[in-house]
Amino acid sequence: MSRVKKGVTKHQRHKKILKLAKGYRGAKSKLYRPANEQVLKSLAYSYAHRKDNKGNFRKLWIARINAAARMNGMSYSRMMNGLKKAGVSVNRKILAELAISDAAAFTQFVNVAKVQNNG
Repeated sequence: MSRVKKGVTKHQRHKKILKLAKGYRGAKSKLYRPANEQVLKSLAYSYAHRKDNKGNFRKLWIARINAAARMNGMSYSRMMNGLKKAGVSVNRKILAELAISDAAAFTQFVNVAKVQNNG
């Protein structure tokens, strides 16, 4: 069987890892082994935190909706319950955006929820 040397392949692999490690401090951006360890960790973190981001945004939207709802004299939970009873299917992302950019439209949603909770 013929002998296989890894020179070109190994060099390409090292270059790929060092390119991914650009911007890291010290040896983690210059030397292959520390760079490889950090790149593997970084990729694992980015995968995990892509999942976390979804929950973080939901928390942010809920906080914004709650603040705007309380300015209109209603709590978040009562508002969402009223909208659900009314059959209004607007997601939290859109409600939060309306709370910031279009207060009048948000107030109309609050009024719909109030009617459902009182009626």
